[in-house]
Amino acid sequence: MMRRILVGTLASLTFVSSPRAQTVTAADYARAARFLAPGVNALVVGGVVVPNWLPDGRFWYRNTTLGGPEIVVIDPVKRSRERCDAGATTCAGATISVPASGGGGRRGFGGGGGPVSSTGQPLALSPDGRKGAFVKDWNLWVRDMTSGQERALTTDGTKWFGYAIDNAGWSTSDRAMVAWSPDSRKIATQQQDERSVGEMYLVSTVVGHPSLRVSKFPLPGDSVMAMLHRVVIDVDAGTVTRLRMPPDYHRGTIGDDIRMGDYVWSPDARRLAIASVARDHKRAWLSIADVATGDARKVYEETVPTQYESRAQWQVLWPTNEFVWYSEKDGWGQLYLHDLATGALKKQITTGEGPVMSVARLDEKGRAIWFGANGREPGQDPYFNHLYRISLEGGRQTSLTPEDGNHTTTFSPDGKWIVDTYSTPVVPPTVVLRDGATGRVVMPLEKADISRLLATGWKPPMPITVKARDGKTDLYGLMFVPTQLDSTRKYPIVNNVYPGPQTGSTGSRSFAAARGDRQALAELGFVVVTIDGMGTPGRSKAFQDAYYGAMGRDNTIPDQISGMTDLARRYRFIDLDRAGIWGHSGGGFATTTAMFRFPGVFKVGIAESGNHDQRVNEDDWGERYQGLVVRDATGTDSYAAEANQEFAKNLVGHLLLAHGTMDTNVPPYQTMLVADALIKANKDFDLLMIPNANHGYGAASNYMMRRRWDYFVKWLMGSEPPKEFDLGTATR
Repeated sequence: MMRRILVGTLASLTFVSSPRAQTVTAADYARAARFLAPGVNALVVGGVVVPNWLPDGRFWYRNTTLGGPEIVVIDPVKRSRERCDAGATTCAGATISVPASGGGGRRGFGGGGGPVSSTGQPLALSPDGRKGAFVKDWNLWVRDMTSGQERALTTDGTKWFGYAIDNAGWSTSDRAMVAWSPDSRKIATQQQDERSVGEMYLVSTVVGHPSLRVSKFPLPGDSVMAMLHRVVIDVDAGTVTRLRMPPDYHRGTIGDDIRMGDYVWSPDARRLAIASVARDHKRAWLSIADVATGDARKVYEETVPTQYESRAQWQVLWPTNEFVWYSEKDGWGQLYLHDLATGALKKQITTGEGPVMSVARLDEKGRAIWFGANGREPGQDPYFNHLYRISLEGGRQTSLTPEDGNHTTTFSPDGKWIVDTYSTPVVPPTVVLRDGATGRVVMPLEKADISRLLATGWKPPMPITVKARDGKTDLYGLMFVPTQLDSTRKYPIVNNVYPGPQTGSTGSRSFAAARGDRQALAELGFVVVTIDGMGTPGRSKAFQDAYYGAMGRDNTIPDQISGMTDLARRYRFIDLDRAGIWGHSGGGFATTTAMFRFPGVFKVGIAESGNHDQRVNEDDWGERYQGLVVRDATGTDSYAAEANQEFAKNLVGHLLLAHGTMDTNVPPYQTMLVADALIKANKDFDLLMIPNANHGYGAASNYMMRRRWDYFVKWLMGSEPPKEFDLGTATR
């Protein structure tokens, strides 16, 4: 019924004037390519401040101006700034050096670009910088950073039952997943059991014998999943204490992977707080472990009807025996203060509309917390993030960054000062120094200069507000039109979709000279839109859960159609009779949903690397947003109705399916399932399999982009694209 209503609405908006034929040439492609990142990003000068704080409370940063680079030293107390040549090693008495990289701290873990072991594994540095943990042969090792000596901390790790390994099913690395204690003497981690977990196989394309990539890849409904056995390791003694708690599923409170932020050490390193999440994400709980004995007790548990997900790191206040917990139980993401001994609620810290999105700083002695939140500033885009301060006892929040825009902030080590960068999709970045308690602007720092960018004819995208399927809810996004727009013409409309539930179509609300190839595509003669429909995050709990359990049937497509229809009412240059859609990953999934379940609405679709059937997708994503697999008396499971290939027979229009053959995130056989169904339904379609490409297409990205342009030009615009245009050459 919803599809018939939406199609009828589109039909009623068809205009009698026929579109003017258009010829697209290689020169048009070359001009469009100039709006891609290589052609415009460098034209934005300045507006970036990465502070390097000094012991005396000052900080320095490297700045870029139209006249060249420079070093700037700021004294917040004196409100002074001094400039030096970019090559200086000292400036205003400050030593200019590159900060050392590496993990550390109570939530530190290894990452790329830092120190490595003798065998090349990245080291997770201890807080004192004297030790580095790494994984070798399924065991955890430690390196003395002074002597270079390395030794094994565990010896019983075996294949697929290793310590501190980083394997999320769809993503792997060789970093060590560890949480160092504050005194650098202990490590909290897990031994992950994947021995009986199902596997995924990918085969390389080469001349001669191909290589086989085997990874553990649990699927929704599997009886065996990756399990975490929590342990604490005494680094000096080399002893392993297994915590006396049931093994946890490979789940985390934030995102779809385990997080070392879900381990929090006490200052004396005698206790450890651990957050766990159930397989279906409907329960999350906090446990406290005695490090010496391994005894653990559950302190608090929350159960939700759909899926629990935190946007902000939970906190422990050890001196006062309290913890701060994130919950959406009032319909918004809020912070709550609990008793650590009993789990009892003491106070709801934050209230009101607009979800808390992060915890920026916690002052235990001052009993205050700084947090980032969306949608709390009246009259602004609800996705703009702002910083606030509030007492742990609740009460009135202080808005520290009220200016219209999306704010990103960093604190001085003592919390006295805030470096705040804010912008909008239309307004370039401004950077100011603020008082950490009041938000008062202490002094301006930098403003981005986009004069070079504007000189090219570049124009920003247009922020849009449209109505959702219910005709009441406001949806937000961006519209990209040709910089030489002729409002008397009719332009095909292309929707670049990502349906959620973990993110949306538009992406960051901060300023960007290029947002993928959206503006470049518009330059060829299209109107390109991104709309964050219901089912995407960043707003209310109900908004994100709009199609929980019905990902394939909904996938935000009714909102996309409603929003495009709303735009066509206002802008007569939009031609809804020539509507196209494309997306990558979840956006590829949504694209086929649009083409199969709303046939005729979109004339052209391009589905890249789509996860079309969650039964063959990584377990955590499907079971979080679709629920656990349930089978009825006939053996039909609850995921079948959401699988795109089941509706391939409904295809009307032109569809291009694309996938990398070595995609470790969304296996390529997801696209092959759709292709198989289309063949069996005797449907014409196009298929592009990119050899040896992963989820992103790497070196073939420009090729895929050009093929995408060609496909829309040919089938949506009705023009013949220039043959084999080389985007790589055009963007160099």
